[in-house]
Amino acid sequence: MLLELMNGIAYIGIAVLMFPILRQQNVSLALGYFGFRIIEFAMQIASDISPLSLLTLSERFVSEGAPEASSFKNLGALLLAERHSAFLMVMLTFGLGALLFYYLLYQSKLMPRFISIWGLIAATVVLADLILNMLGLNPGQFLGVPMLLNELFLGAWLIVKGFNQPANASGFAKTDMDEG
Repeated sequence: MLLELMNGIAYIGIAVLMFPILRQQNVSLALGYFGFRIIEFAMQIASDISPLSLLTLSERFVSEGAPEASSFKNLGALLLAERHSAFLMVMLTFGLGALLFYYLLYQSKLMPRFISIWGLIAATVVLADLILNMLGLNPGQFLGVPMLLNELFLGAWLIVKGFNQPANASGFAKTDMDEG
């Protein structure tokens, strides 16, 4: 749970760091991306509360001598359903946010276009997977692999190469080194 919470905080951190860059392309879409990341974090928290509640419920079940009461089973099923629904909302907000993010990266030309196109395709696959899951179909975990690989590649690219220089640098702050 702690790692998932830290992951959720990273959602917000990435959005905060990217907002000044993305707003140069489109303020409304950049705000939309930021908003999706906040909602994604909130849904991640909701998804993470359910297992903690299940632990408390199971302790109560044991302390009462493992009664045959169906209320424990019903409450457990409700908590599992809540986690599943919150997870679906995490995937929805992640997919929609990713579409905005990669579209803005595509527009900005701060990354090679193939990374942005790959991200757009992967985000679409994530949303298709979500729709299939909502329809009761389970295509498997492999549909998330393109997004996973894209995010790993994007992170490595940013560490090694960073952003491309913008074609029009007037919207970006100049540093002291730029003037010398």
